[in-house]
Amino acid sequence: MTDHDIDAIELEILRNQLESVAEEMGEVLVRGAFSPNITERRDCSTALFDSEGRLVAQAEHIPVHLGAMPEAVDAVLDCDPRPGDVFVLNDPFAGGTHLPDVTLVSPISEAPRASAPRDRRDDILGYAVSRAHHADVGGMAPGSMPAGARDIQQEGLRIPPTRLVAGGERVDAVWDLLEANVRNPAQRRADLRAQLGANERGAERVGELLEDHGERLLAAFDAVRDYSRERVAAELADFPDGSYTATDRLEGDGVTDADIPIEVTVTVDGRELAVDFSGTAPQVAGNVNAPLSVAKSAVYFAVRSVTDPDVPPNGGCYDPISVHAPAGSLLNPELPAAVVGGNVETSQRVADVVFRALAEAVPDRVPAAGQGTMNNLVVGGSGFSYYETIGGGMGASRDADGPSGVQVGMTNTLNTPVEALEVAYPLRVEQYGLRGGSGGAGRHRGGDGIVRELTIETDATVSLLTERRRTAPWGLAGGLDGACGTNAIDGEAVPAKVTREVEAGTTVRIETPGGGGYGDPDE
Repeated sequence: MTDHDIDAIELEILRNQLESVAEEMGEVLVRGAFSPNITERRDCSTALFDSEGRLVAQAEHIPVHLGAMPEAVDAVLDCDPRPGDVFVLNDPFAGGTHLPDVTLVSPISEAPRASAPRDRRDDILGYAVSRAHHADVGGMAPGSMPAGARDIQQEGLRIPPTRLVAGGERVDAVWDLLEANVRNPAQRRADLRAQLGANERGAERVGELLEDHGERLLAAFDAVRDYSRERVAAELADFPDGSYTATDRLEGDGVTDADIPIEVTVTVDGRELAVDFSGTAPQVAGNVNAPLSVAKSAVYFAVRSVTDPDVPPNGGCYDPISVHAPAGSLLNPELPAAVVGGNVETSQRVADVVFRALAEAVPDRVPAAGQGTMNNLVVGGSGFSYYETIGGGMGASRDADGPSGVQVGMTNTLNTPVEALEVAYPLRVEQYGLRGGSGGAGRHRGGDGIVRELTIETDATVSLLTERRRTAPWGLAGGLDGACGTNAIDGEAVPAKVTREVEAGTTVRIETPGGGGYGDPDE
């Protein structure tokens, strides 16, 4: 904290410099990684935090990663971090989201002061953080996303905040432990090194900014957050006060096929917004439980989507928003709950149901439902693990048709190009294109989904974690629903969530949902 005042021009300069550091960290990670899931799909996120663990700047990466990152930094703060340390974690019950998302947190330290030794925590001015989806972290199935997991131990290696680097020295025992418990250890090692490189670049660039701006940089950490908090609070003040409710459901948990209800009450009170999931189902046996950090991330995404997009994205945006989910519920589970599907699929449904409630308050700002699923496909076998989320239709809005064949909601990844996929894996793409007519009709039409069909050229394990296979993405203001998605293995329809052993030559076909339409189709 400082007493320096920063005017609007200086604040804008410093904000853009900090955000550019986060973006550069992301580029270093993508270029340095080995696995196509990071290099091609960019399933990773980077950000900067202040010394108290508050988000200062982020790159435009994955919403479900970024909104939950503060929990990871908080978990590391409890471990007495020191300059020169790097912490690794993925534990959803200690700062993580789901086990494949591995997070590295690196303290950024000031130059040593004459009055204090360098290893003092007081010398930490912030944290560089990277999170990347690793294609495998062990567990009962290749890819670490088994549809039928009943507890978190079945999903992979669980890593609480642990020093990967201590005082600038690599902790070999921790590296050895991680590599011994995952498939494709060479890939995991390369991807972790890329994350280290990203964090090091962030620390280097922040050090350069500190040399240029001195204490005013630290003042900017507070100023950018204060500015975003005020902007979001002012937006909420324009919403009509009141409580707005909505319900939706998940299509089974991988153990049973029964619907799982999610219920929300959104209360607008002046410059604040409270989101309460008290009516939501208790935690379930399968893996669609979502840690509270993931539920918060989905709420933040939905609220930010209906407020001014020019507000700088940082922790200040979240301060006017409170989120409650009862302990032991689907959105705040307790150990040993399985959670791998909660991060990818339940987060999508949380965003949808919050949008549905907000449509009562600010109908002109909310689009019809998008595909509402990440369409997770995992194929793994001897020596390889392929993971992909597949795009679909986005919902139409008051002003425009919904885009087709895009990632929607809590994900912001790219596809794996056919050429890169076929070079890296024993897979052959048979069909890849838009699913014509799957978007809902309306004055503005919902976007179309995608058809993705591939042949597996070796014996393998296939896991599918999907949604909106029997509950269609809803239209708004008289618009029609989008089409449900479908999954098939060798022409046989399979459930939304399934893990299956297959032989060489097996074909997997996924047709993703379309987005809902907006407005009367007759118009």
